[in-house]
Amino acid sequence: MGFAGEGFEPAPWIWRNGEIVAWPQAVVHVNAVGHASVAAVFEGIKAYLSDDGERLLVFRLDDHLRRLHRSARICRLSLPYTLAQLRAAVGDLLAANGFRHDVYIRPWAFPSGMIREQMVPAGSTCEVVVDSWPCHTELADLRGARAAVSSWQRITEASMPPRVKAFSNYHNGRMALLEAKENGHDLPIMLNERHKVSEGAGACLALVLGDTVVTPSLTSGVLDGITRATMVELLREEGWEVQEREVDRTELYLADEVFFMGTAWEIVPVVAVDGLTVGHGSPGPVTRHLADLYHSLVRGRSGKHAEWLTQMAIR
Repeated sequence: MGFAGEGFEPAPWIWRNGEIVAWPQAVVHVNAVGHASVAAVFEGIKAYLSDDGERLLVFRLDDHLRRLHRSARICRLSLPYTLAQLRAAVGDLLAANGFRHDVYIRPWAFPSGMIREQMVPAGSTCEVVVDSWPCHTELADLRGARAAVSSWQRITEASMPPRVKAFSNYHNGRMALLEAKENGHDLPIMLNERHKVSEGAGACLALVLGDTVVTPSLTSGVLDGITRATMVELLREEGWEVQEREVDRTELYLADEVFFMGTAWEIVPVVAVDGLTVGHGSPGPVTRHLADLYHSLVRGRSGKHAEWLTQMAIR
């Protein structure tokens, strides 16, 4: 989903706790992993190379960093860096690595030191790392995916906070993804405790039903997705009616189009659900148009929403 393949060369530098550190030196003791990772929170951010090849355009950087702070707060972690400091960290890291291609950026925070307590104490001070690696976009060449409704239920507010971007939450989606692939599908669609449509294994979901685009509400157990919010705004600007509401499983089978959306996934059209063809069995016109809008926006071609693009000059 846009990441460089296995075996790619890692970026030479990582930002760690206020310093640019060489990749081989950015290590922790094995005993500092384990329980600490249960409470870890992170963000996924993309920077797109501008058409002139002289700038990286980081998409909605501040929005992602604000969500990182919100996730840390909900998980009762102490994040020792301000938004401004983390923004500078991203800029310093991109400059140090000298990227001249699209980049995935991952700021993440985990309790520091040797965590022996199975339940990480509230207020634990965190290490903060910003990592980065090459990625590519498939927005200009959309490929359809076959999806299946999973037997695994999406986590709920009564169990774990779904809106938090925490590593531990993704085990839920991982189980659903493994099941989907074992059953001959590409991706899962998860239902919540009310048997309403929630999201995929790490991406939000939308349906086109006639003249309306529908996406599950934030109270449906979905991540408070920044790409989701972006797509909703772009579609409304284009004059589409967009509904954020509960979605029945049956609506998946009647939809004209279905697509996943997320930072890493960008837009992934769904061409079949539970073996039933969606639309004509290929990416639909709304999905394609939205992908074009999004691609134009993140490359800085559209001239719209300049406030969403943080420009980083390539040195």
